[in-house]
Amino acid sequence: MKLIKLVVICSLSIFLFSCNKSEEDKKTDIGKESQKINIKMAGAFPSSLIILGETGIKLTQKINDVSGGNINIKYFEPGALVPPMEIFDAVSSGGVDAGFASPAFWAGKVPALQFFTTFPFGPNPSEYIAWLRYGGGNDIFKEIYHAHNIHSIHCIATSPEGSGWFREEINSVEDLKGLKMRFLGLGAKVMEKLGVSTQLLAGGDIYAALELGTIDATEYGMPAMDLELGFHAIADNYYFPGWHQPASLGELMINLDLWNSMTLTQKTQIEVTCSEMFLDSLAKSEAVQVQAINKLKQLGVKIHKWSPEMMALFKENWSIVVEEEAEKNAEFKKVWNSLKNFRKEYAVWHNLGYVN
Repeated sequence: MKLIKLVVICSLSIFLFSCNKSEEDKKTDIGKESQKINIKMAGAFPSSLIILGETGIKLTQKINDVSGGNINIKYFEPGALVPPMEIFDAVSSGGVDAGFASPAFWAGKVPALQFFTTFPFGPNPSEYIAWLRYGGGNDIFKEIYHAHNIHSIHCIATSPEGSGWFREEINSVEDLKGLKMRFLGLGAKVMEKLGVSTQLLAGGDIYAALELGTIDATEYGMPAMDLELGFHAIADNYYFPGWHQPASLGELMINLDLWNSMTLTQKTQIEVTCSEMFLDSLAKSEAVQVQAINKLKQLGVKIHKWSPEMMALFKENWSIVVEEEAEKNAEFKKVWNSLKNFRKEYAVWHNLGYVN
């Protein structure tokens, strides 16, 4: 009889404990069978585009494998759900579940986000990830996005980019003045200081703009990517190094309400998969460039390196631009100060440990 009472009391205690647990606790029970979720993801890059779109497709396949089919993400081509430049608002409002894009695309809405994808004379990928994970970068990143009802995770990393495609050779700053050029992020502000008129276009719109003369020049990606987009057919002077994008990071954006509804297991599966995509995209972007450069040369493209004088001019104007922008926006200044302080300390190790 005592044994029966003990079983009843234990059973009742377990029942009451379960009832008293919060909904969040129930959702985050590791090992609990979680409800399958389907996510519609708006892509900012064509799925056929090497590295960028390709990584978006790999993500959908890998997350399905990792979750055992419990998380299904469908990649939608640019414009199929919303135009690329409208993904931020669509994810924020919940009109679209998720987006696969670049934080730099939202410069007009949240200028500080540009620092979380690339900036002139910025860090290489290893230094970048050190700041994000151990220098406070990710905390600020989440704080900014959560204020807009978005949870974002870095899901792509790529090599340095080309500096631009021009119809004519650029031998001095005078040759830049008056040009209309597609340019991303904070590097555009530097080019504007040098007399260039810049605009931001999605990758799929650039070739037509070049062909029609809407723009005179463009930058977009690294050689393997630019080769696929065919810029060399119109502007055959290709400049390096990509001082404006020494490394580039891309993101998986998820509506914050949707993210908060997921179990801890589901969140972890997405985060771990994005970490793998980050590594895979960086590895591939390093591995495929030489073949692309050789092909471009065969096609008659003239490969140039900026002179030391031009590089010094770009760097000088970047120093002016970043301080001007920091004075305009407190959030921008907060991120810039975080990066600046981290990089100052990191330089001690970099200068000792790395061959320059």
